[in-house]
Amino acid sequence: MAGHQLIAIGSYFEWDREAMSSEYALHEVPNADAALDLPAELRAQVRAIAFKGHTPFGEKHMESLPALGLIANYGVGFDAIDIATASMRNIKVSNTPDVLNDDVADLAVALLLAQSRKLIEGSTWVRSGEWPNKGELPLNRKASGRRAGIVGLGRIGREIADRLAAFKMAIHYHSRKPKDTPPSWTYHADPVSMARDVDYLFIALVGGKETAGYVSKEVIEALGPDGLLINISRGSTIDEPALLEALENGTIRGAGLDVFNNEPNIDPRFLKLDNVVLQPHQGSGTIETRKAMGKLQRDNLAAFFAGDELITPVN
Repeated sequence: MAGHQLIAIGSYFEWDREAMSSEYALHEVPNADAALDLPAELRAQVRAIAFKGHTPFGEKHMESLPALGLIANYGVGFDAIDIATASMRNIKVSNTPDVLNDDVADLAVALLLAQSRKLIEGSTWVRSGEWPNKGELPLNRKASGRRAGIVGLGRIGREIADRLAAFKMAIHYHSRKPKDTPPSWTYHADPVSMARDVDYLFIALVGGKETAGYVSKEVIEALGPDGLLINISRGSTIDEPALLEALENGTIRGAGLDVFNNEPNIDPRFLKLDNVVLQPHQGSGTIETRKAMGKLQRDNLAAFFAGDELITPVN
């Protein structure tokens, strides 16, 4: 066991736990607040945190770790970490981008297909015995060849767009400024105008205060009664009450959601709807990708303790 003390916040897989234990004196806690209960003499020695989860890690947690120099985040999203305070205290933050792009983009397309082609309903139709009794499943909707809009054409948004282009879709996107894209793709400076022009709206924004409620009631209404909304970013990026109202009233045709506010304790109104496909925030949830995320987190830790540049710095 190496001499560096390491606090691991969150629930880690055994392969990550074994790898960290082989390199560090590992202290595991379920959440950031639990780290406050560790002995003061231990907290005074800790220079790095392996952080996993969505509970806030803020000023009080950083103050309790006076030697802290790195928060190595497991995941591409780092909105649970108070980046401004970390920067002010000269604490570096890293994340694990790119290694999860494919899985998240794959799930976004799967949500669209499950919603359009009623895959969950079809499986239930077979398993429940309805097929021999009632015949064919009621007709569903064609997915390919329509107009898709991406809100946030970053790494994951671009992967989603590339996949949708293979489905013969016209690609529209909204971001802070135009990106280097194929000439046939259409840039929109305003998300409301883009929503009016597309059939499918994919949300691929980063989380955090700047994007809270970015997909507003106006954006959702502009999508129209035949529109589908797919969110694989953060629940906070959408005006969730407005989305629920639109789904309940038929203002839009449906949604596919992998993320929610207050997850896993999501709004029970979602459970009563038959026009939304629900997933348990499993966008990056494959063995291959989760192992790659853990390795990149550990690689950032190793770089920090070696005095090298971080591989994927946030601040």
